[in-house]
Amino acid sequence: MSDQSSQKTAVVVGASSGMGRATVVTLAENGWKVLATARRLDRLEDLQSELQSEGLSVEVVACDVCQREQVEALIETAEQTLGRIDLLVYATGTNIPDRSLEKLTPETWEMMLSTNLSGAFLCTTNVLPVMRANGGGQIIYLSTGAVQMPDVSGVAYQASKHGLTGLAHGTRVEEKKNGIRTTIIFPGLCDTEIITKRPVPTPPEVLAQALQPQDVADAVLFVASLPPRAVVPELQLLPATL
Repeated sequence: MSDQSSQKTAVVVGASSGMGRATVVTLAENGWKVLATARRLDRLEDLQSELQSEGLSVEVVACDVCQREQVEALIETAEQTLGRIDLLVYATGTNIPDRSLEKLTPETWEMMLSTNLSGAFLCTTNVLPVMRANGGGQIIYLSTGAVQMPDVSGVAYQASKHGLTGLAHGTRVEEKKNGIRTTIIFPGLCDTEIITKRPVPTPPEVLAQALQPQDVADAVLFVASLPPRAVVPELQLLPATL
């Protein structure tokens, strides 16, 4: 592991399960100083204890990304705790069983956009001043393969994830002069908790061929390990046999 002054730092949002959790573990195992955040503090503390048992350290902070004040406090805490923020990973995402247009309501629409898109906007706008002051940084957004190939994941889910693409690319173009890079990763079917929110259970034989959260975490590490001269605007990651 590198010394404290050169150790890379990361904030992982949506770290209590799935791809976010795997990303925290992978970064920590590869020498990064990590602050993990999500709404479920109990799960974050379990993750912290697990890593401590392996001789690894991670900071944890509870945060609801839909609440502006909590996001502001999160980034302030992260900067104070980590010293700087080299990487922000936005892994937060949700879906609902009642996702078809005949069942979707204005309330569930707003909830979906708030969690999947507006939370990413809040995290982005709050971390950018910190990265600018440090001379650069990187933001990685985890999206979905449904952006490339429309499916029945629901219009609220697809709209929010398409919006995430605009946020990622727009930020990259505006902030490249400040040394800030963005990447949006589009995973295909992945065996995470969000699968349980489908209206119809995914057949076991299909789930057996799905990506694992570790696959996405490895992709995050790859992108984050590239030198500042290189940027990956988009990365599509699909199950090989589906």
